[in-house]
Amino acid sequence: MRVTTDIPVVFSTNLTDLAVQGWPQALALFSALVLCSLIGLEREYRNKSAGLRTHTLVGLGAALFMVVGKYGFGDVLDEGAVMLDPSRVAGQIVSGIGFIGAGLIFVRRDMVRGLTTAAVVWISAAVGTACGAGLWLVGAYVTAAHFLVVFGYPPLLRLLTRAAPGPSLLQVNYEDGRGALRSILSTATDQGFVVYEVNTQRRDERERLATIDLALRVRGKPDVNRLAASLSETEGVRRVRVAEPDGGE
Repeated sequence: MRVTTDIPVVFSTNLTDLAVQGWPQALALFSALVLCSLIGLEREYRNKSAGLRTHTLVGLGAALFMVVGKYGFGDVLDEGAVMLDPSRVAGQIVSGIGFIGAGLIFVRRDMVRGLTTAAVVWISAAVGTACGAGLWLVGAYVTAAHFLVVFGYPPLLRLLTRAAPGPSLLQVNYEDGRGALRSILSTATDQGFVVYEVNTQRRDERERLATIDLALRVRGKPDVNRLAASLSETEGVRRVRVAEPDGGE
C-alpha cells in the first residue's frame, strides 16, 4: 500500500532574493524617476525654492518605500504567524512628506509664500507612491494633471476674472523719512487702482537711512506691471516686485 502526503511548497518572496528583484520593481522606480523629474523641471524652470532634484528625490524615495512595503517582507510572511498591511506604508509617506512641505512655506506678517510649491512636493510624493505600487499609468495621469493646473489654470482665471479683476500684491522697499509712502499711494490711486491694504515693516540696516518694506494690496483693471514700473521711478523707492497675493509660489 502506497501512502502519499501532500506537503505544501512555500515559495520565498524575500526581496533579498535576486530573482524577485526584477523588472516590475525597476519599472516602478524608473517611472517615478521620469514622472517626478518632469514635475521638478517645471518648478526649476520657474525658479521655485524646491526644484528638479527635490521633487525627483521625493518621488523616487516614496516609490522605494512602496516597493519595500510590497515585496520586502516575504521572509517574515513565510513564517505564517505575521500579517502585514502594505497600505500603511502609503499612510506614513503622506504624514512624513508634511515635514518637507512645512519647511517650504514662508510666512511673514500676513503674507504666505510657497504654498503651491509645498503642494507640488506633495503631488510628487503621491506620484512616486503610485508608481511604487505599480500604478504608473495613474501616476502619469496625475503628472499630466499637474501641468494642466500650473499652465492652464492661470490664463483661465485671468479670463474669468477679467470683468472683476482680483487683488494684486506689490512688495516695495523704500527709504524712510522721504515721503515715499505718500507718493506711492498717490501714484496707485491716480492710475485707477483702489488701495485696500497697506502693511509696513521697518528693516534694520547699517546705513544712514533706514528702509521700509511695504506690502501694498491693490485692485483695479489697469495693468499692475505698469503701476510697478511707475512706482520704481518714485523718489526714495529702491525695489518694486509684483507678487502673487495668494502665496502661490
